[in-house]
Amino acid sequence: MTLSTLPLSYCTNVHPGLTVDEVCQGLVDYAGPIQKNLEQPLAAGLWLAEPVIDELRSDARKLGELKQTLSEQNLVCYTLNAFPYGNFHSERVKEQVYVPDWSEEDRLTYTHECAKILAELMDDFDEGSISTVPLGFKQLVSGSEFRENCIDNLLQLAMLLDQLYQDTGKRIRLAIEPEPLCILETTAETIDFFQELKAVAIERDQAQLAREYLGVCYDVCHQAVEFEDVAESLKSLDAVGIRINKVHITCAINLDDPGNNPAGRKLLAEFVEPRYLHQTFALFDDGNIRTITDLSEDLCHNPPPHMAEAIKWRIHFHVPVDADDLGPLGTTRDDLKIALQTVAQLDQTPHLEVETYTWSVMPGEEHPSLVDGFTAELKATLALLQSST
Repeated sequence: MTLSTLPLSYCTNVHPGLTVDEVCQGLVDYAGPIQKNLEQPLAAGLWLAEPVIDELRSDARKLGELKQTLSEQNLVCYTLNAFPYGNFHSERVKEQVYVPDWSEEDRLTYTHECAKILAELMDDFDEGSISTVPLGFKQLVSGSEFRENCIDNLLQLAMLLDQLYQDTGKRIRLAIEPEPLCILETTAETIDFFQELKAVAIERDQAQLAREYLGVCYDVCHQAVEFEDVAESLKSLDAVGIRINKVHITCAINLDDPGNNPAGRKLLAEFVEPRYLHQTFALFDDGNIRTITDLSEDLCHNPPPHMAEAIKWRIHFHVPVDADDLGPLGTTRDDLKIALQTVAQLDQTPHLEVETYTWSVMPGEEHPSLVDGFTAELKATLALLQSST
């Protein structure tokens, strides 16, 4: 029982990149300098949007350029973030980040192409992972056949990943990432779906394929926002045999006693921004939880009684993992510590990746440069990992 000994990964979805050249430039401008500051091996958890994948598949020279850039910057790659399909840095992403969902052929095709590219990038590794959407966003999904279509596509991908392994010797696994207000949101919903998936796989004589290639990406921020006990959550997934293929090392915003904390709510209002979705959860004395789809200035400045009376709010806004607090706002860093300690006790050794993609929308003008900020995050993460084993 131990944590992964692979180089710590950081997710490059923080950098814009809709062409191979832009992806490479992000590695040169940011990932390379971060690796030098860190003074130890670093993995780039590449986000390769669909236009980038299309360019890589259509021009072998571009794949060579990407591999050369990784090598020149002393970076390795064993995991991809295939959650955002399109432009993750457009003016408004919000709920569109979940499109296409797993009921659609485009999601299957894109993910398979990502796997083929990853197999060619991971020269030094035999096992890789790809994180992906939690089937879809609840408010966008309709139709009685949605879950059936998702299962069909996921089992089809499992077969394709196994064929890729037979062809290349590279075993690449899917990591479905539960997220607030999505089809797979809570640990219980995730377990229920995987049981449903298992039942279908058994009927089709694909149980072993499903078990080998289909698992979860455990984003600590997401389950902390849900007010879940992260240790029990991880143990529950492990107990029913769900493979944890990847862990996103992340923290959310925590606001204690929101109704009587005007300074905290004032600062929280500065985190309202138009690009990403910031699902907001409120916990009450009786254990009930209420949700708001997206953080708003009005909620911060004029919270209705049913939200103001909460014990605390938690907001899906990834904040630096080295921060215990943000002035009058807290973070869920204690949950992160517990999660990493729990992962270290499991027989599984999931890939570990820092995924603070929100640096470009952080409020204020006095936060550090991206290189300095990520260097501090990664150093703090390495210290946490060392203390967790």
